[in-house]
This record gives sequence, structure tokens and C-alpha cells, in this order.
Amino acid sequence: MPSAPQQPDSAQAVLEQSPARPFGTSHKQGAGHFSEWSRATKKEFLIDWQAGRASEWILVQGNEGGDLDSMTSALTWAYHLEHSTENSSQPVKAIALLQTPTDALDLRPENKLALKKSKMTPGHEDLLTMDELPEDPETLSPKLRGIVLVDHAVPLRKWRNARILSIFDHHVDKGAGPNADPRVFEKAASCSSLVARQMLDELEKLDQEYHMPHELLELILRAIAIDSGGLKNDVTTDTDIETAKRVLKRSNWRDSRLKDVMKDLDDELSAAKSHLDHLSVRDLLRRDWKGDLVDTPSPRTPTVSLGFASIPYSLDEQIEKTEFHELFDWFAIHAAWTAAVGVDISVCLNKYKIRDESGKKKKMREIVLVVRDDVRINEDQANSLFRTVKKALEDNKELGLKPWHRANELAPRQMVWTHESGAGRKVIRPIVEEAVMAWD
Repeated sequence: MPSAPQQPDSAQAVLEQSPARPFGTSHKQGAGHFSEWSRATKKEFLIDWQAGRASEWILVQGNEGGDLDSMTSALTWAYHLEHSTENSSQPVKAIALLQTPTDALDLRPENKLALKKSKMTPGHEDLLTMDELPEDPETLSPKLRGIVLVDHAVPLRKWRNARILSIFDHHVDKGAGPNADPRVFEKAASCSSLVARQMLDELEKLDQEYHMPHELLELILRAIAIDSGGLKNDVTTDTDIETAKRVLKRSNWRDSRLKDVMKDLDDELSAAKSHLDHLSVRDLLRRDWKGDLVDTPSPRTPTVSLGFASIPYSLDEQIEKTEFHELFDWFAIHAAWTAAVGVDISVCLNKYKIRDESGKKKKMREIVLVVRDDVRINEDQANSLFRTVKKALEDNKELGLKPWHRANELAPRQMVWTHESGAGRKVIRPIVEEAVMAWD
């Protein structure tokens, strides 16, 4: 077994591993204890659901963006809940739920690579994804023993009837699950650092430690590495560093230096993450999509559906990916996607780099705002909502929004701005949500 991370697979090799599940066929099963546990847990959950025993289960769920941190945190805590209680009088049944469709998992090549390195089954047959959930969350949630939120501060509206047992998040505490235990809100580059720290703290207090598969330990290190830039970026905390040290000591890379391991892991995952040129506009829209229902004070429209996409290409670059290479085609694809997911108002956050007059690369961002009138709101309401959100964004002086160079070609209830503020979804989303919640 190597004492340091293996060389990363080429991006092409990663892409050649198809995620498809043809009818009547099955991929070769993953190797190792971690894959076997995940597959067996998924089978047991589905058997128990069929037998009416959903009340015995805890679902550990990350956010619907489905990045490596969210996925790793969910898998880690589900594994810990089961194994830390297996010899007790009250064993826990827990499973990680990835809140993304199966076919969307590989839209993040870094996830695909990390799962392959962890010897999971190609095609993700040993993972429970949102489209494989056998019952609608609205009806399933009250039947469960409860849910655990990881890398996610508040459950999506469809899980509102579930009991929140624990929360781990490295962002802002929004007050959900006040009685959850553990309830951890702490700044860190990676939520996996918080989950792994709690896991190790509890593991080391057990009379007898359970088996910790090296594949899971390596998955945790990969999640921390990519979120922290190999423990080198400006959001890295002591928690990330100390947790990575503890995990490394238990891994097959224990004889290697932490900084070397984390740099190698960050390099391999970052190389995979940047390989997105093969994705279509629709895939880019759904690759990192987050949304939920938002309450409004309007008695006519008490809720609207709001969605956000984060895309690492400019709108001009995305237009070139369309069949006709035209502006109308991008908005047609966007309309088809938002219709499919039932969204009233959508915000696309694009980021890219350009060269300034001196030849240096400069970071740029775009905001694409679109409001539909065919889901929950009529045309007059849509016009009003569009004006409300547009004004809220333009009035925020810190963003410094400027109309896109083709803004005069946009249709009603469409707007595109450019800005250099560096503000991403964590900044833009609250502005939009507050505007929607105040719209009447």
C-alpha cells in the first residue's frame, strides 16, 4: 500500500467511467469494507421501508448542491452512528442520503474521482440518492426516527416534518433544530473537519474502537484538502489542520508528511474539478443547483420557488455551448430546466476570469435573474416580483452591479449584471430571499 496519495487519474480516464445504469445490467461492485457497508445499508433501508419500518432509520443529509464536502460529511456520520452503537443495547440504523439525482453526481468530476479512489461501485449503486428515495420526503419525513443535517443549516421545506437530531455546519446558524445534539456551528474550510473531529472524539471514548476503513479516512482527507486548498487557503482553520492530522495518523498515508499529502490531494481533485468543458448548458445549470420554497407576505402567493445555480463560465462562454450559439438558445435551455424543477424565480451566478489592459487575469462575476409566470404566479405578479428583486440587487452598493454588455437584448423579466465584488451565493442568496420574503 502506498505511503502517499497515488498519482491522479487523468481527467479523460475519469470521464470514461460511465455513470449510466442500463436496464438489466450492473456494474462491478466496489471493493473494500466501506463500499460493502454502504451497499448493505442501502439494501437494509429499502427492505425496512417496504416492510413499514422507516421509523427505525436516521437519514444523514447534506445540501442539495452535492459537493464532495457535503457527500463525505453525510457518509462519515452515517457510518459512525451505525458502528459506534452496534454493540450497544440500542443500535442505530443510519444512512447517508445524497440530495442530488444519481445522474447529477458525476457532473462534479472531483466527486467521481474521490469515489473511485475510495473503491466505491461505479455508477454509484451503493449510494442512496434523491431520485432513489422510495417515498416523497413530505410523507416520509414524519415516519423517520429523524434526520441529521451536515453542511446544511436548515432542512429543505420538504423535510420540515422530520425531527432534527443533529446538525453540523460551517456556515451561519439559522436557528433550526434548537434541541439537536450534537449541534455544531463553527467556521472551518470544510464541514468534514467538524464531522470527523466529532467522530474521532466519540470513537476514542468507546471501550473498543470499531473498524475505520482506510477508504473513508482517505475520502475525509480529500474533502478537507479541496475545501482548504491543501490546508493553505485563507479559510483554513486550526480545526481543519488538527482534524486532518488525526485522520492522517489512522490512514494508510500515516508515514507521509501532512502538507505533502494534502497538497497532492488538492492538486488531483482540483485538476478533475476544472474539467467541465464537456458539460452542456443544462448540465452546468443543474451541476451546483440549490433551491427551496420561500414564504412571502402575499395572501395571493404565500410561497414561491427560488433556485440558484453556480457556474464557472461567463454567459458568453455558455452561449457558445448551445446548439445555435445564440442568446435565445441559452434562455430556452434555461427555461426548460427551470420548468422541469418548478422554479418561479432563478438566479445564475457565473464566475470567470478575463485579462485586464496590463495582461493580468482579473476575476469577474455575473448575476442572471429570471422570473417565470407559469408555475405559481401570474404575469402581473411575476412582473412585480422581478422588479422587487432587481431593485434589491441594484440597490446593494457593495455589489457594484453593472448591466451586461447585451442587456438591451434581454426579454421581459430577464436581467444580467456583471460585478467584481467577489460576492457569491452566500452573499447573493440572502439578498434575494429577503426581497422575496418582503414582496407583497
